[in-house]
Amino acid sequence: MTTIQKSKIGRVLSNKMDKTLVVLVESHRNHPLYKKTIRKMTRYKVHDEKNECGIGDTVKIAETRPLSKEKRWRVAEIVNKAAAIEVKPEEIATPVVLTGIKKAMAEVKAETADGTAEAESLEEKNK
Repeated sequence: MTTIQKSKIGRVLSNKMDKTLVVLVESHRNHPLYKKTIRKMTRYKVHDEKNECGIGDTVKIAETRPLSKEKRWRVAEIVNKAAAIEVKPEEIATPVVLTGIKKAMAEVKAETADGTAEAESLEEKNK
């Protein structure tokens, strides 16, 4: 007697656990009365023996024997690898904010009658 294994395709949400992934599988059904398409999202705990999947990857999962309390699926194949985005620290700190602070300090210097004494103390506080 042969059994047919169920398989599903989903997107990896988390890979923080050792040899375990959380995969989101979406299914669409029509409502029987209102005929509106209803989207159902199910999260599965999936076994990844080699820890090769990353967040955002599209994977095909297959049903297997119970591996732990919640794991009943394993990774059959990786359909698509997610593109890794690298961000440099300079891109995070926006220069607009820094120039805005410098403009505000210049205005304070111009408005004060004494000029330098109060503006310098404000610059020291902001550092």
